[in-house]
Amino acid sequence: MIEIIKYFVLLYGGLFAITNPVGAVPVFLSVTHDLSMEERREIAAKTAITVVITLITFALIGQWIFRFFGSSADAFSIAGGILLFRMAMDMLSGSLSSIKISREETEEFDEEVVTLEEVAIIPLAIPLISGPGAITTVMLYMAKSLSVSERAAVIASIVAIGFTVWLVLCSANRIKTKLGRVGIKVMTRMMGLILTSMAVQMIINGIKGAFGL
Repeated sequence: MIEIIKYFVLLYGGLFAITNPVGAVPVFLSVTHDLSMEERREIAAKTAITVVITLITFALIGQWIFRFFGSSADAFSIAGGILLFRMAMDMLSGSLSSIKISREETEEFDEEVVTLEEVAIIPLAIPLISGPGAITTVMLYMAKSLSVSERAAVIASIVAIGFTVWLVLCSANRIKTKLGRVGIKVMTRMMGLILTSMAVQMIINGIKGAFGL
């Protein structure tokens, strides 16, 4: 039981660093600047639900994706590690990774008239929070989970991340007031540092598995 809890905490911590909901606060406030608090809460809830559905879906179908493309979990681990490393480098500079969402995409949503559902799903849930890095991570962890309890821990960590996303976005104004832009950038850099170590470890594990080391 203790090992499963450790597994859950490890994956939750990794997903928190990758999704970086605190770093998404400025974008959330930007695309919802003219909305009421009730509408913001609605968007936060729909964003969190979309994140959970997206990550659970890819976690469950990951094995079939590997088989369909003839790729092994080890090869995917190396590719995923490289992807995460690039994301981490962007985060260490204090900015959101362009792999998730570019400045041009954010500006497009500022200029267009979109519905609450569209804002919640794109760009907030996908790709800002549940982007390629998060999807790759849950697919790999699920593929390497050998027992039912480990798979359950992966699903539980995704649900916990969804709740965290909802909580952070609902508190976006308070977080921005307390941390400010500098504080958010510092936290993004901290998440980037954690993500760097995760990326390197994924690459090492992939190489070990691929070459039987």
